[in-house]
Amino acid sequence: MQKLESSRWWWWSLVFVITAAVIIITDQLTKNWIRTYTGEFPIFEIGIFRIIDVQNTGSSFGLFPGQNFILTIVAFFGIALVLGLGAVTTLRYPLLDTWYTKFILGLIFGGTVGNLIDRLARGYVTDFIDIGPWPTFNIADSSMVCGTILLASYILFSKRVRAIFNA
Repeated sequence: MQKLESSRWWWWSLVFVITAAVIIITDQLTKNWIRTYTGEFPIFEIGIFRIIDVQNTGSSFGLFPGQNFILTIVAFFGIALVLGLGAVTTLRYPLLDTWYTKFILGLIFGGTVGNLIDRLARGYVTDFIDIGPWPTFNIADSSMVCGTILLASYILFSKRVRAIFNA
C-alpha cells in the first residue's frame, strides 16, 4: 500500500511539474516572439481579436499599473502559497491529492512564474492578446485565471471536498 501511494505521489507531482513547465515555456516563447517581432502592429487582427505588443507594469489584465516591486513580492508569496497548498493537500488531505488538483496548481504556478520571469528580467510583463473590451493579457495571465476558476469550482462542487468537511 505504501509503495502504491509513493508511486501515485510521484506521477501526480510529475503532472504538476509538466503542466507548470509547459505553461512557462509556452508563455516565454510567445512573449519572446512578440518582443522580437519587427513588423507592424497589430500582428494579427480579426474582428475584436488582435495580437499586439503591450508592456504591462501592472498585474494580470493591466490592474495596478506601475506597481512592479509590490507585484514581484506578491508573486513570490503566490509561489510559496501554491507550493504550500500542494504540500498540504498531499500530506493532510489525501482525498484532495489528485492528478486534477496537481494540474490546477501547475496552471497557477506556471502562470505566476512566467510573469515573474518578465518582471525580474525586464521590469514589466509583455502582454499581447487583445480581445475587445478586455485588457490585454498573455498565456501566463490566462493560465492563472483558468487555474483559479478550476480550483474554486473543484472546492465548491467536488464530492471529495464535501466528504472532508462532512466527516
